[in-house]
Amino acid sequence: MSSTAAILPFFLLLLLLTSATTTTPTVYQVLEEYDFPKGLLPTGVTNYTLNKSTGEFEVNLSETCSFTVQSYELKYKSTISGVIRKDKLTKLKGVSVKLLFFWVDIVEVYRDSDELEFSVGILSADFQIDGFDESPECGCGFDCNGLGIEFEGEKKKKKKKKKKGVKCGDQVDGLFAY
Repeated sequence: MSSTAAILPFFLLLLLLTSATTTTPTVYQVLEEYDFPKGLLPTGVTNYTLNKSTGEFEVNLSETCSFTVQSYELKYKSTISGVIRKDKLTKLKGVSVKLLFFWVDIVEVYRDSDELEFSVGILSADFQIDGFDESPECGCGFDCNGLGIEFEGEKKKKKKKKKKGVKCGDQVDGLFAY
């Protein structure tokens, strides 16, 4: 057996170990690296890019995604972009919320301790961060099992079922605080 043949398995093993340790983190892991919960993005992200030096990012979903959470109807375009820094998402494009009869863009998200502040410009709303521990699913948000369970504040709250209630995809008006 030649010395090259004896060394070859060692190099193959080294190559496998090196490639296994250089995996790219998921976009949900990147959110957590910047101190945000993964639930800011719905499930189904197909890919993303991030410039670590500027914080500029782009996230791609397979299609436009909408769902209702805590009476807020949200819409994610198939491409979402902005700038991410620790506890700050700015220059957001591609995420909107329905206020009364109008769709407005969510332009910034800030983390302050255990709260997330979502801004649409001059209006904003605060939510407990633990309501974003899980990623919502397109079409049904956090109520994909049909049990009427949604995140509210620090715990899940089970809603009583009504025969003529709001269903996933129905339009629900909500107001941001001034």
